[in-house]
Formats: sequence, structure tokens, C-alpha cells
Amino acid sequence: MDESIRAEILSQSRIAHGQTEAAYRDNPAKRGDAGWTGKQRILLADMALHLLQTALRSGDLSADDLTRNLYAILTISEELMPGHDLKAVADRLYAP
Repeated sequence: MDESIRAEILSQSRIAHGQTEAAYRDNPAKRGDAGWTGKQRILLADMALHLLQTALRSGDLSADDLTRNLYAILTISEELMPGHDLKAVADRLYAP
């Protein structure tokens, strides 16, 4: 990927990341509320942006950062996609 393109994507992702985190903080929904799924979708988008930033960061790809990103995405997705046992898949990322 061209360095200027990578830098532009990362720049735009920082803006989107800030807006996404603000939207999550501003959402008052609690587990069990009607708006909880919407709040979890915002959190999933936030974690996807973390993954994007990890993938495009300069230097070697950090296995630890990638593991954390994927763990978060799978854990959140478990609630949004019940019946797929995604939490078990996430837990295997940290299995010895």
C-alpha cells in the first residue's frame, strides 16, 4: 500500500474512532435495555477501528495487539450472533 494512502486511512480512522467512542459514551443504554444492542454495535465498530489501526500501523504486526483486537470483536459479536459459540473461539486465542 502506498504510504500516503496508508497515512490518510489512519488519519481518517482516528477521526472515526473518536466519534465512535463519543457515541458509545453518550449512549445511556444498559444491558437489558431496548437500546443495548445498538450500543453493542457501536462498541463493535470501535473495536473494528482498533483492528484497522493495528493492521495499518507502521512496522511489524503485533501478535499481541491483533489477539486483543480479535478477542474483543469475537466477544462482542457473541452477543450479536448467539448460537455461533464465538466466545469459545475468542477464549482459544489465549489458550496455552
